[in-house]
Amino acid sequence: MARTGRPADRHVASVSRALDVLSALEQSGPELGTNEIARRTGINASTVSRLLATLAAAGLVEHVAESGRYRLGVRLVQLGNAVLERLDLRELARPHLHALVATTDETATLSAPSERAAITVDFVQSPASVQSVAQIGRPSVLHATATGKVMLAFGTSLPNGRLEAYTSRTITARAELASELELVRSRGWAECVGEREEDLNAVAAPVWDGRGELVAILGLQGPAPRFGIRRMRSALVPLRERAATVSTALGWRAPT
Repeated sequence: MARTGRPADRHVASVSRALDVLSALEQSGPELGTNEIARRTGINASTVSRLLATLAAAGLVEHVAESGRYRLGVRLVQLGNAVLERLDLRELARPHLHALVATTDETATLSAPSERAAITVDFVQSPASVQSVAQIGRPSVLHATATGKVMLAFGTSLPNGRLEAYTSRTITARAELASELELVRSRGWAECVGEREEDLNAVAAPVWDGRGELVAILGLQGPAPRFGIRRMRSALVPLRERAATVSTALGWRAPT
């Protein structure tokens, strides 16, 4: 058979039904019985019983002896972790950086938290003639950038020492910064208005992994005359949506 480079179009019916059973368990409470799964999937109960036995043998579901019901098995966790370990964060996030630039016309950045700073690991430049400067490997200033504030709010503590003033807007009082970080935590995003560079504004949002830990930060930045408060706030909608999408791909589940 000739190779097409694409998956086959024909599906195996029994595998599709097994996936329906797993989906029913995933969307339910902790446990479901055979008849309830049959009702939810539209598969007859005897077939559901055989599918559950097969899935249980593979560790994909577990039979709970006390209740006679079934729940998802730990093998799914192992498989999910194996997938996550193989994900390249930059490859995963790059289409979202392009989408953010297409939506906002501003420069989109991807930063990764390190011990002392959030480091720019990828970016897509704005198509505008006047652009902000982004560089791979450039560390954020924790107290004077939007990405840095996200890292301080969700990922690390501010080192001891004096907070340097980069502009007249830079927050240098620790009590004021603490209040700012509490605001970042409560609303789930950070902004920076001329705090590292006089004419540079930025917004940033966290990216979470399956354990709810900060693994990256998506940001948008632009020249202050063009990327003012109004446009920054408008850009937060697509920014947070893209950050949530990347987080979901990494196994994060939004709190209910």
